[in-house]
Amino acid sequence: MTDPGVPPAPSRDLPDAVHEAVGPGTALLRLETTHSRQTLLDGAWWPRTRDVEREIPPLVTALTAYLGPVTRVGLDTSAWNGIPPRLVIEDRVVHLDSFAIGDDTVLITRGDNDHFALMVVPPDTAPEAARAAMARAVDADNVTQAAEILLASLPDPTEAPGDPA
Repeated sequence: MTDPGVPPAPSRDLPDAVHEAVGPGTALLRLETTHSRQTLLDGAWWPRTRDVEREIPPLVTALTAYLGPVTRVGLDTSAWNGIPPRLVIEDRVVHLDSFAIGDDTVLITRGDNDHFALMVVPPDTAPEAARAAMARAVDADNVTQAAEILLASLPDPTEAPGDPA
């Protein structure tokens, strides 16, 4: 039973401090060892723009602090503005692979065979929708693909604001 004089706590999947700190340029990781990464996302990233040379270096720097050296980043060719074959980030060469993988993920490789999949939240996403999608992506029980999370969390771009659903 709740006390009628106390407002209920907001319903969020992330702790309040983390929820409020998530903004464009933020990456969230679930640092958990699993035997299989099939159908699981390892985190989510909300880039500020679609400019590879602006967005990838800070992402790689942040990930390197937790994962160790990143050797490759896989990106969807159609989702980014000009993907060079490599970037030098903090005196290390990071190879960039371009695939038709869908703009809903970025693939991170450390070492030879250790891969991480991050859901990419579109840069122009409203903060609450982005935070909800990112929270779902990092949920330890999540087995939903990035595209499905984004479809469920983000407003339909064909509907104008205020249109009845």
